[in-house]
Amino acid sequence: MEPKHSRALIVGAGIAGMATAIRLRQIGWDPLIVERSPERRTGGYFIGLYPEGREAAQRLGIFDDLHTRTPQTRRTWEIDSDGNRSRGFGFLERPGSPDAVLRGDIEQSLWDHLGDIPIRFATVPTAVAPGPASVAVTLRDEVLGTERTEEFDLLVGADGLRSTVRRFAFGPHEQFMKPLNRMICAFQLREQVPYTPPQDSLVLAERGRALWVFAFEDRPPTALFTYQVDDVDAQFARPAKDVLREVYGDIGHSEAVAHVLHELDDAEELLFDSVNLVDMPSWHSGRTVLVGDSAWCLTLYSGMGASAGLLGGLGLGDAIEQHPGDLPAALAAWEAGMRPLIRKNQFAVKFKRHIFAPGNNLIANVRRRLIHRAAKQASQSGTR
Repeated sequence: MEPKHSRALIVGAGIAGMATAIRLRQIGWDPLIVERSPERRTGGYFIGLYPEGREAAQRLGIFDDLHTRTPQTRRTWEIDSDGNRSRGFGFLERPGSPDAVLRGDIEQSLWDHLGDIPIRFATVPTAVAPGPASVAVTLRDEVLGTERTEEFDLLVGADGLRSTVRRFAFGPHEQFMKPLNRMICAFQLREQVPYTPPQDSLVLAERGRALWVFAFEDRPPTALFTYQVDDVDAQFARPAKDVLREVYGDIGHSEAVAHVLHELDDAEELLFDSVNLVDMPSWHSGRTVLVGDSAWCLTLYSGMGASAGLLGGLGLGDAIEQHPGDLPAALAAWEAGMRPLIRKNQFAVKFKRHIFAPGNNLIANVRRRLIHRAAKQASQSGTR
């Protein structure tokens, strides 16, 4: 077994980072979390927690305290810009019956189970020096402006799509980020779309763009704009709200679009970003390993990002426990175990992106027929 006081530095206090810290603590390690943000994030956008994620949450000991918000009545409506509605087949009707949660719900449950695991906010790595027996990481306190170098037995990069750890240990972002030429904007609504029951979800999907409204059981929905672009960089040249009004302006007469754009004006927090997969030949090098979006980024389209983050953190601790004193073997075994799941979901994203926002008129017509068939089958089976 690894020495009782083996130290791990985990960069990133998101789902994958905290899951990794909890599991490493369970097997006797001393994890330290550092987080770029000055304080813990709360709230967030809609997430589906799939069976794999539920099982991982149970093993981590957080599931009983995880607040789920799945509507008792799961109804999704496909709408068009003129207000016509038909029964749809939404995110929560997918195989596996995922639970509806906010990103912050999972993070809150993980946070509540960190125990005595230390966390330093407003702290970033500025240098990584790998060695045979340890990895030296220079950490900068962004508030005090001070730096110090510490030694760790393991460095875990769980710091998201544009991972600093990945850049230091593996190479530039452009080497691994695979753009899908799509944009997303997700944020919390204060009120449901007018004339829509609180627990109903809406989807307006047409060629190259879409609006999704995800309903919860006990709070207003979250909204997702997603659209196709030729020039990703140009989307960041202006405020997100201005860009979205231009992209959706010609269907602003839609009550759903008008309502969500109005709510966007007062949104306190929003996620506006390009959509990228992360594809790497290996997620580990020496004593450095990547977990979650920094390693594989399944994108919001997959629906599996949170579940994969929980599984990744749990599985990493399992592998280290199963290979006492042999970190290289543990990291290799962990990666071999995770690869099939990640490969399957990354492949699926190439199709799922068109379920969210069809790329052309032909795909839009195929999507429409598929959704109609799935909704009809679900209705006949009595599962809705």
